Amino acid sequence: MAKISVIGTGYVGLVTGTCFADIGHQVICLDINVHRIEQLIKGIMPIYEPGLKQIVEENVQAERLSFTTSYADALKEAEFAFIAVGTPSSEDGEADMQYVKQAVDSIVANLDHTIIIVNKSTVPVGTGDWVAEIIKDQNGLDAPGFSIVSNPEFLREGSAVNDFMQPDRVVLGSTDLDAANEVAELYEPLRSPIMITDLRTAEMIKYASNAFLATRISFINEMANICESLGADVREVARGMGMDKRIGPSFLDAGLGWGGSCFPKDVKALTHMADTRGAHPQLLQAVMDINQNQRSRTVQKLEKALGDLKGRRIGILGLSFKPNTDDTRDAPALDIIHMLLEKGAKVQAFDPQAMQASKDEIPALDLRQNPYEVAEGADALLLATEWNEFKSLNFVEIKVNMRGNVIFDGRNLWDGQALHNLGFTYFGIGVPTP
Repeated sequence: MAKISVIGTGYVGLVTGTCFADIGHQVICLDINVHRIEQLIKGIMPIYEPGLKQIVEENVQAERLSFTTSYADALKEAEFAFIAVGTPSSEDGEADMQYVKQAVDSIVANLDHTIIIVNKSTVPVGTGDWVAEIIKDQNGLDAPGFSIVSNPEFLREGSAVNDFMQPDRVVLGSTDLDAANEVAELYEPLRSPIMITDLRTAEMIKYASNAFLATRISFINEMANICESLGADVREVARGMGMDKRIGPSFLDAGLGWGGSCFPKDVKALTHMADTRGAHPQLLQAVMDINQNQRSRTVQKLEKALGDLKGRRIGILGLSFKPNTDDTRDAPALDIIHMLLEKGAKVQAFDPQAMQASKDEIPALDLRQNPYEVAEGADALLLATEWNEFKSLNFVEIKVNMRGNVIFDGRNLWDGQALHNLGFTYFGIGVPTP
């Protein structure tokens, strides 16, 4: 059993700390957000993540997991300090490192024993060296020893607990092999492949992984647009591609594009890093352009189907950027809603988890209690997020509730021919119109 401090209780920090506690370590999670810690102590989760609340409660009860706002308390006798704070994008795409700097400064101010500092935040390549220099500069020659290890996270929102407990790989980077091996021992109960490399390579693996996945999504969306013009079915194209062992089927579902807290931020940050070093990231720029274009194409298709959108009532099913999360950061649905409202449309929407976050960003949004209320009086219905709740709707009732008959299936979730037979005008992504 190791004593671990986790700095930050967002998606990465809370899941990391809780799961480490669940495999037997003693964990204390710290956040400077007093309200968040107070809520966690009461058992109220700051995020929606399937399965997380239960294992938080179990490990708090077992006294393996606790929460604090005090660095002194969090670091007392800790053998490892995991930094898991946000690194949001600035306007030019550069990662904002102020929260990492604050965490490092606070660790230094409260450091009175040897410790291994593990960076879990997604940070620019070279950050591990930068952190080491900060600590050396501030600590002086007589300070306790420390080591820096990069341990990038690969957690998907909506399946983060499972991703931690059953990882494809654990990546560790350090100039101190002993320290990297000590961090590797924390993960031993998971029996996953562990890759140990240098700091900068570990940091780059995270960016390269997310950039590649984003590229696959933008690629299949571009193929979908070509399929529409040629009369092919992108679903079958993707299936045929995925049978090739060199390609595989993952991340080949055409739709409205990627969003969330990772892909947009990381692709922009990697593009910025490449630009500033003269590396000319042409592919990455195209990946971002295609993704944004996918959203505007959706509005253009609605205009083509309905004519002038002014005064038209559009129903939106799904607001989070993906199912099984309440996260609306860079969600395609919200981008599309902004564009629709600018064109004078009226928008009514429902999401199983992301209603409040969406209303906070778009006060003019008319929120409804279920999909059938969303359909009431709507000229068109747009599926933006493929929640399980939307897979088996009663479209006979929806048809009665709607004023119009246009269905825009932004995730190719439904049977277009069946909807056509019910009297709907159906549009999918990269599929023939019935």
